[in-house]
Amino acid sequence: MGAGSFEGFSRRALDFYAEVERENSREWWLAHKPLYEADVRAPITALVGALEPDFGVAHVFRPNRDVRFAADKAPYKTHQGAYCATADKAYYYVQIDADGLLVGAGGYRFAADQLGRYRTAVSDDLAGPDLERILSASRADGLEVGGEQLKSRPRGVAADHPRLELLRHKSIHLSRGIGDPDWVFGPEALPRIRAEWERLRAFTGWLDQHVGATEIDDRFS
Repeated sequence: MGAGSFEGFSRRALDFYAEVERENSREWWLAHKPLYEADVRAPITALVGALEPDFGVAHVFRPNRDVRFAADKAPYKTHQGAYCATADKAYYYVQIDADGLLVGAGGYRFAADQLGRYRTAVSDDLAGPDLERILSASRADGLEVGGEQLKSRPRGVAADHPRLELLRHKSIHLSRGIGDPDWVFGPEALPRIRAEWERLRAFTGWLDQHVGATEIDDRFS
């Protein structure tokens, strides 16, 4: 991914998204698009471009929302996200918004075949406890476990299954809200974000090994 060098985010990016939350209209966006391009899209593109050689193919999300089937018709996202994807489609994620920086990793949208392999692995007496240990260590390190979940248990899963909560996941990821410490806005941001992603390799490695890619185009947007 071609981009200039990453020297940290601009504080103006946070102000920009605070305004998007209040003034989410096409007219406002077009008037402020140069600021978005310079202070949001260019830095995050440079960031994932710098991380791409170590973490996989980089992608920067589009700023507009797909509102065709949404009750909320606000046209633009209130954050800018980007990711690097491993060959087996585990994702390393980074986001900037009005609150500052967020980093994470995981499987953000499992296709049907991926979900089947995920549940098989979680049910396995070796792979399942291995994931539990990874998530326990991640929580102890201050990371949050997220992802879409079923309200009830999957069909055929016993109510007393020891890993029922994990089996309810339809996607699973880890994240850490960094906020806006001074280092986010300078060159130190690159090694810091790199280090955060490195800490997530055990988790993405488990996903690569046990879930893997799908034949379906699974790039989330």
